[in-house]
Amino acid sequence: MKQWQLIFAVLVVALFSAFGGYQLHLHLKQDKKSDVVRAVHNPIAPESVIGTKVEDFSLSDSNGELRSLSEWSDKVIVLNFWATWCAPCREEIPAFVELQQQYESKGLQFIGIALQEAEEVRGFMEEFNVNYPSLVGGDEVIQAAKRLGNDIGALPYTVIIDINGEIVFTRRGPLSKTDAESVIKALL
Repeated sequence: MKQWQLIFAVLVVALFSAFGGYQLHLHLKQDKKSDVVRAVHNPIAPESVIGTKVEDFSLSDSNGELRSLSEWSDKVIVLNFWATWCAPCREEIPAFVELQQQYESKGLQFIGIALQEAEEVRGFMEEFNVNYPSLVGGDEVIQAAKRLGNDIGALPYTVIIDINGEIVFTRRGPLSKTDAESVIKALL
């Protein structure tokens, strides 16, 4: 083999090695948001929390006021973990607004829990006429979701809690209005 062919072969191998190493680096260095976005496509429900009592927790709402889940303990609660950058979240929220309006007088309370800070969700809530509270935060939201069965950080993630404070339904990924309403109607 001639010297220039050997040099060319070494350069080609080095180039492919560098490209492969770069791709591996990108794969290993993903932030929380990209993990959450990938997990959105996994609609498997975490059955391990069904039938368990929900522990009270507090988060700030979009106005900066500290709110506790226990404020709504006499209602059927639908907790929806979401973010403004999550396309499936944006698609399901209008249906949740309709369900909140339709069943609020019968004891239903939707509560959004955004994986963002208050200033990031206020405009979205106004634009979509969200008629239920939205709690906000970063790591504390992730921890709350984990305690409620969302161990992979999926968004959207919905938990339905009966008036006894027991988890009766969970969904990783989007929840249709029809599916949500069938669970809600059975609890009211």
